[in-house]
Amino acid sequence: MLRQINPRNARSKRALEKKAPKVVENPKTALFLRGTTCSQVAQDALTDLYSLRQPLAKKFTKKNAIHPFEDPASLEFFSEKNDTALLVFGSSSKKRPHTLTFSRTFANKILDMLELHLDPETYRRISQFKGRKCAVGLRPMMLFSGTAFESPVANEYTMAKSMLIDLFKGDTSSDKIDVEGLQYIVSVSADEPVGDAVKPAIHLRIYLISTKRSGQRLPRVEVEEMGPRMDFRVGRMREPEEAVWKEAMKTPKAGEEKTKKNVTTDTLGDKIGRIHLGRQDLSELQTRKMKGLKRSRDLEEEETGPALADEDATKRHKN
Repeated sequence: MLRQINPRNARSKRALEKKAPKVVENPKTALFLRGTTCSQVAQDALTDLYSLRQPLAKKFTKKNAIHPFEDPASLEFFSEKNDTALLVFGSSSKKRPHTLTFSRTFANKILDMLELHLDPETYRRISQFKGRKCAVGLRPMMLFSGTAFESPVANEYTMAKSMLIDLFKGDTSSDKIDVEGLQYIVSVSADEPVGDAVKPAIHLRIYLISTKRSGQRLPRVEVEEMGPRMDFRVGRMREPEEAVWKEAMKTPKAGEEKTKKNVTTDTLGDKIGRIHLGRQDLSELQTRKMKGLKRSRDLEEEETGPALADEDATKRHKN
């Protein structure tokens, strides 16, 4: 565990606030590192995945004596020190050659891990495809095909799907997507299962998208393989604990805007409130009291009115 550091100046305070938990988290950064024994094929695969993940990626070139499934403490240390929630570890041994271990962390602790064994016979690097490449930092479209990824029960393939989505989705802070930025597609397919003894292989392909004139309103879309080309066999996996997974998937209430009843906002940004009233009885409505509107005064005027008229007539007759 890293010791708690008290900031001594504004610069260190800003660095600590950047790593602190937030309602809207920062984009996930991936860390790529290798073990003490790592084949050239696994190193090339780490380099290709690192180039696709940029700029949200960091890469170590030195050897690290790490055994993720036996003791993940070193991975947790690197994750906390470099503020990386995704880790891709490359290693190779006689029992498990050309292995990539994908892991995710929550609260600087390992959440889950998945081991994928790379097939060196079918592997092709990005540099082996002689064509144009996509720009750095773009978000791809992703396609998963195969019944193995649609399993209702969590297994190696559902975890692989979740891991690869987290690896390639990039910065999702904005919900708006520019169509011009959709330049490549990540296709992940799995063979159909034949039996319980043999697990289906996972095929990773990346294609560049190009649009051409079709003489119609919609353009003609063509795809060209950009690389890398990887075929995996699933290996060991470490599922997350139920309580930790529930805590990791919890959505903070502070980020949700509370809806107020009968209050709306129009196109100009003005708030409009609506009040619902019951049926009113206007006969019992209390009005302003005025002496001139009293009923007793009107009755007196009606009674004294004829007498005053007779007195006026007699006065006029005398005169």
